[in-house]
Amino acid sequence: MTDKKIIAVVGATGSQGGGLARAILDDAQGPFALRAVTRNADSPAAKELSARGAEVVEANLDVYDSVRRAFDGAYGAFVVTNFWVQRTPEEEAARTRAQMELDQAATAARAAKDAGLKHAVWSTLEDTRPHFAHLGSELPDLLDVYKVPHFDAKGEANAFFTDAGVPTTFLETTFYYESFLAGQGPSRDADGQLVLTNPMDDKVMALVASEDIGRTAYGIFLAGSRYVGRTVGLAGAHYTGDELAELFTGVLGEKVVYRPLSHAQVRAAGFPGAEEVANMYQFYADASDSFIAARDLERVREINPRLKSLEDWLVEHKGEIPVG
Repeated sequence: MTDKKIIAVVGATGSQGGGLARAILDDAQGPFALRAVTRNADSPAAKELSARGAEVVEANLDVYDSVRRAFDGAYGAFVVTNFWVQRTPEEEAARTRAQMELDQAATAARAAKDAGLKHAVWSTLEDTRPHFAHLGSELPDLLDVYKVPHFDAKGEANAFFTDAGVPTTFLETTFYYESFLAGQGPSRDADGQLVLTNPMDDKVMALVASEDIGRTAYGIFLAGSRYVGRTVGLAGAHYTGDELAELFTGVLGEKVVYRPLSHAQVRAAGFPGAEEVANMYQFYADASDSFIAARDLERVREINPRLKSLEDWLVEHKGEIPVG
């Protein structure tokens, strides 16, 4: 019988929850035990966590009873929803992705309250709408009422935890380093030149390794009540487009140039979700000063001493960057 406090980690086999799951398991002498919450306990990732000593339980954020069982007896929980989860055409027709996130966050908050959790860490983002309204920005509404749905719905969902009285830390994330492995890094133009493009112009962008989201959550749990009721902005690096190109040049050993795009160019690009991506980058750019200020690297490093720099991460993943 262990006297360790149980942390129920939603999405323990995913990017964010996986980082926290590994942080708990890696700290064998630490105060916490891992309850890995997943939709499929038979997945290879779930079995790997089980083999390392984790308790693995199945739950679905759309089913209250399953989440309540997953939280029962736990000290705390890490809660994350996945706006980009693969869905069937029927699921897409039944409700928007933003509504899905709102429903799931409400379920998690209710279960956390009813289970008497002492600490929840909710992975969230800013609601961009007040910012754009303040500026009087004219950009398209998406899903009827949002500007950047995968930001706005999470920000809106913060109220579920607050209104339920759940002792919560609001962990605001940002752009993943891993996006550079999925088509957002340098690519060759028609002349063979390596080019990095994004619509940030000369504005500073905040980035983070997905593993560090979980590691920072672990540091927040270790701090006890210090961060309850507070928002922690998360980043591992701050760079302009030109600085990113210079960094890629050094890591890849080949000149990379930065060519900024306009937000209108991104909206017109025609790929799935182009309007949302354009609106997201417009928020990153327009709100750069406050967005960066909310993600102080030294403050994050105090919580998570293992915080990974982008340069170190790129060196580790150099061979995976698809430059063509």
